[in-house]
Amino acid sequence: MDEVVIVLAEQAPDLHEALQRAKDEGTAYVILDGKVFSADRCSEKTLSVKGEPIDLWYSGKAREHGGNIQALCAPDGFPWWVSDVEPGSLHDLTVAREHVLGALYWAASHLDLPTLADGGYDGAGIGVHTPVKQPADGQVLDVDTRTRNALLRGLRCLGERGFALLTGRWRSLRHLTANPSKIGDIVKAAPLSDPHQLPERALTSP
Repeated sequence: MDEVVIVLAEQAPDLHEALQRAKDEGTAYVILDGKVFSADRCSEKTLSVKGEPIDLWYSGKAREHGGNIQALCAPDGFPWWVSDVEPGSLHDLTVAREHVLGALYWAASHLDLPTLADGGYDGAGIGVHTPVKQPADGQVLDVDTRTRNALLRGLRCLGERGFALLTGRWRSLRHLTANPSKIGDIVKAAPLSDPHQLPERALTSP
């Protein structure tokens, strides 16, 4: 089983290939999203920024153990690329900086291909568009900014469909019992597990 997963994962699209494909297909933008895939066998410890011992694979946001995976999706939510796994204790933006943001800067500057993301990626950098946060002093955002936020959220929300497609179609991704370090390969292999579906983009809502 491990050998099959590795072979399929190695066929997953390279990040720059996925971005070039998006441009070649006339895609106006890509959507960046992250998810903690639930898993067990996660007893590894580390130190928090405060120097306190914590579970490396425990996500405070998801309130469970698992691995953080970043994905780039088409505007319709079809997952084009997924990252390697990082421990669930890491923030989406931290994982994105490690695996994908550099390529997104390249896509924005060389392909004129922007990225839409949620507020968790605020400050990600050039070409990554996120909603403007409400001012902490209680001031209300102006109407133009509120309209921009609404339009961005309306377009970006379909990106969440990418992870829903993966977990809805492959039940094994709902809770993994393998070593958490293998989560990335398993998620990469999943879209390729049925070779008749990927070219036709036949992933549909469960």
